[in-house]
Amino acid sequence: MDLLRFSTAGSVDDGKSTLIGRLLYDTKTVFQDQLDDIERTSAARGDDYLDLALLTDGLKAEREQGITIDVAYRYFATPRRKFILADTPGHIQYTRNMVTGASTVNLAIILIDARHGVVEQTRRHSFIASLLGIKHLAVCVNKMDLVDYSEAQFRKVVEEYEKFASKLQIPDIRYIPISALRGDNVVDKSDSMPWYEGSALLYTLETVHVGNDLNHVDSRFPVQYVIRPQSDEYPDYRGYAGRVSGGVFKPGDEVVVLPSGFTSKIKSIDTPEGPLTEAYAPMSVTMTLEDNIDISRGDMIAKPDNQPRMTQDIDLMLCWMNDKPLQPNGKYRIKHTSRDARCVVKEVKYKVDINSLHRVEGDASMGLNDIGRVHIRTTVPLFNDPYTRNRGTGSVILIDEFTNETVAAGMIL
Repeated sequence: MDLLRFSTAGSVDDGKSTLIGRLLYDTKTVFQDQLDDIERTSAARGDDYLDLALLTDGLKAEREQGITIDVAYRYFATPRRKFILADTPGHIQYTRNMVTGASTVNLAIILIDARHGVVEQTRRHSFIASLLGIKHLAVCVNKMDLVDYSEAQFRKVVEEYEKFASKLQIPDIRYIPISALRGDNVVDKSDSMPWYEGSALLYTLETVHVGNDLNHVDSRFPVQYVIRPQSDEYPDYRGYAGRVSGGVFKPGDEVVVLPSGFTSKIKSIDTPEGPLTEAYAPMSVTMTLEDNIDISRGDMIAKPDNQPRMTQDIDLMLCWMNDKPLQPNGKYRIKHTSRDARCVVKEVKYKVDINSLHRVEGDASMGLNDIGRVHIRTTVPLFNDPYTRNRGTGSVILIDEFTNETVAAGMIL
């Protein structure tokens, strides 16, 4: 069955957790003990309704404050598709959590309060979704029940968002008027909005086509681990385990190993379930080659006529995720695919104003939640592609060498 990864994003109190709770509740994927628990919690708080947001707001601090802090992952399925969803925080101080939750999704749901329209966090999350290479957006104008299901108000919010979205690189944007609390246009079409001729949100999630989002042209296989059983059954087995980041590999294909440049042919592609006739992103497999080549973690297997860039000087769009600001000429550990190295931040070229998307030049500082273009130099070459072409080989994270904290996520330009 097909799998869709999606996330929710939006400003505080726009109803993200309630929407997710509604999806889980109306698709009959809530266990009875979970339902009993939120009924007790809702009653204890004096609510006269079932607070479905409690299905995802699991932390004690979240329930006390009525906000989302951590990224909550939930899994559910319908007869048409399996889903993995990430409910991400709306507060500006938790923007880094939103980046983490949305980094692997195919589609992002942007919630907008019908009463307030587009706000700063709407623009921030939409820009981050564009940066992360998310190709599908479902813009849900929520709380339509509080504006009497007004078509005029919905059109006003859509027009406001379209002006901002014209500056983003997102090819597929769909607008849906909903009420997460009442269930309007979430799983089933609403009788309260006969003027809306589009699909309900769940049908959109079930039918959006994401098969073309992965790169099946540029063959990339970062090696994570070398498997040497040295058992009686497999005395000479040498397999290279990893996850395909792009392209298609088949037994018999000629490949090149980076950085050595040695070439060979694929002997077999193995999995715990048995050998495969082909492997493609995002499959995790073990490859064996016809020749014995010195290959270790961090190396990459590619096709001789289609190789990634191999460079130490890299330009990034960087989202800073740490309370401690970026240090000028600071040294950090960098992780790219399965390769670990160190780097120096040579220059902050500009920062991005989230509201206008204009460049802010001449400011070399980057603090928590800032986004900007930086130039780094690494201690060893990285085998990379532009992020817009391949999300797997085009992304990096920076790590503080002393605290071991992840301080930034970067998209290679």
